[in-house]
Amino acid sequence: MSETEPVGENPVARRVSDWNADRLADLAAEYGTPLYVQDIDRVRENCERLRDAFPDADVRYAVKAHTGRVVLEAVREAGLDAECASAGEVDRALAAGFGGDRLHYTAVNPPARDLDYVVGVAEAEPDLTVTVGAVDTLDRLAERGYDGRVCVRVNPGVGAGHHEKVRTGGAAKFGVPYDRAAEATRNAAERFDVVGIHAHAGSGIDPDQLDSHRELVARMGELARELAAPGESAAGDAAPLDLEYVDVGGGFGVPYREDAPALDLPAVAEATREAVAPLPAGVDLAIEPGRYVVADAGVLLARVNTVKPTPDERVVGVDAGMTDLLRPAMYDAYHPIRNLGGGRESGGRDAPTPGDRSATPVTVAGPICETGDTLCMDRALADPARGDLLAVGIAGAYGYEMANQYNSRPRPAEVAVDDGTAAVVRRRETLGDLTTVERDANRNRTDRTDRTDRTGTDR
Repeated sequence: MSETEPVGENPVARRVSDWNADRLADLAAEYGTPLYVQDIDRVRENCERLRDAFPDADVRYAVKAHTGRVVLEAVREAGLDAECASAGEVDRALAAGFGGDRLHYTAVNPPARDLDYVVGVAEAEPDLTVTVGAVDTLDRLAERGYDGRVCVRVNPGVGAGHHEKVRTGGAAKFGVPYDRAAEATRNAAERFDVVGIHAHAGSGIDPDQLDSHRELVARMGELARELAAPGESAAGDAAPLDLEYVDVGGGFGVPYREDAPALDLPAVAEATREAVAPLPAGVDLAIEPGRYVVADAGVLLARVNTVKPTPDERVVGVDAGMTDLLRPAMYDAYHPIRNLGGGRESGGRDAPTPGDRSATPVTVAGPICETGDTLCMDRALADPARGDLLAVGIAGAYGYEMANQYNSRPRPAEVAVDDGTAAVVRRRETLGDLTTVERDANRNRTDRTDRTDRTGTDR
C-alpha cells in the first residue's frame, strides 16, 4: 500500500503520503465513503518491530485500540497476548483464538455483569489473569468464588499522554495508590494467586514525555523488589511474593503531525529495561501497546460534498464527521489529511492532480449538527473541490472503535487489506440498523401483551 517505500520495506513511521492514492481511490469507488481501510501487513510489521525492540518482554496488545477480528487474529499470530478492558473485549479475543494463558482482563470499576462473565470464562480458562485496581474489586471477585490469577494495578502518581483525558498514571480512578500498593498486594496474595503488578502512564506518549514513562517504570521496579522481600500483611509477617511479571503499560506514541519525529522504539526499550532493573529473579517485564500496533495501519476516506467560501474561512464539507472519527472533537486531536482529488468540479480522474492545485487554508467539517464537528481548522490542503476524496491518516487506533450513531448516522464500513487483497470486515450500517434494538424491544413487548390478553396473566 506504500507509494514511497519499496515492496518489503518497513518504515518506522507510515505517513498519510505513503498510502497509494490510486489504490485508495479504487477502494472508495468500490465500497463507498466514509470508509476505514486497515492494512493488516502493516499491523504485522508493527508487531514485529515491538518484538524486536523488547525481545525478552511479554508484549500484550491493548485490544481497545482496534477490536476487529482480522486485526486480533494478526496480532495473535504475531505472538502478542491480548490485554482486554471489558468483558466484550475478552469475548472478542476468545473468538479470535486467544487462549486463557494469553488473556489479561484489565478493567476499571468493572460492572457486575462483566465480572460474572469473566469469572465464568476463568472456570474454563484458569490461566486467564484478572488485573484489579481497587481492594473493593478484589472483594467482589472473592464473593464470586474466584481465587485464581490476579495482577494488582498500581497508581504510580505519574501520568503522561497526548491529552489530559488519557493520562491515567496520576488519576485516582486508576489503580491502588502507590504508598498502599505493597500492603494491598500482599493482602491479595492471601486470597488469590498474585502473579504481577501493573501500571500505565497514559496514551500517546511522545518523545518529550519519556521522562515520565521512565519514572513510572523505575517506581514499578522498586515495588517489585520490595515485594520480593519479606514483608507484612493483614495476617502478620508475609513471605516474599513470587511474581511472574511487572507490567509497565504501553502508550507508545506515533507521529500524527507530518513533521513530527517517529518514536525511537529501541531507545525507549533500552531506557525501560534500565529503569526497571534489576528485577527479582524470575520476574519478567511486560508491556501493553495498542496505538503503536494499529494507528498508522489505518486511514479514513471521506468524500467532499460541499465547498462554502465565507468571509472568515473556506469550509469544506465531507461525509465523515465526529460520529466516524471522534478524536478531533473529543481530544482536539490532530490527524493528517491528504486530498487525493478526483472531484467532479475539476473534471474527475483526468483533471489536474491535487499536487498541481494551490494549497488553501480550509476547515474540513462533517455533517453532524455540532460546531465541534470538524476534522481540522485552518489547514492548508490542495484546493478541495466537490467530489474530491480526502484521506485522513493515522486513523487505525481509536477510529472505528469510537464511532457512534449520534444524529442517527449509521457507522461506516471497514475494509482490511491483507497481502494486497481487500475485503469488507465490518459492513456499512443501514438506516434499518439504527432501530434494530428498538424493534426487537417492541416486538418482545407486543408478544408479552398478546400473551396477557389471551390468558389474563403475563407468563
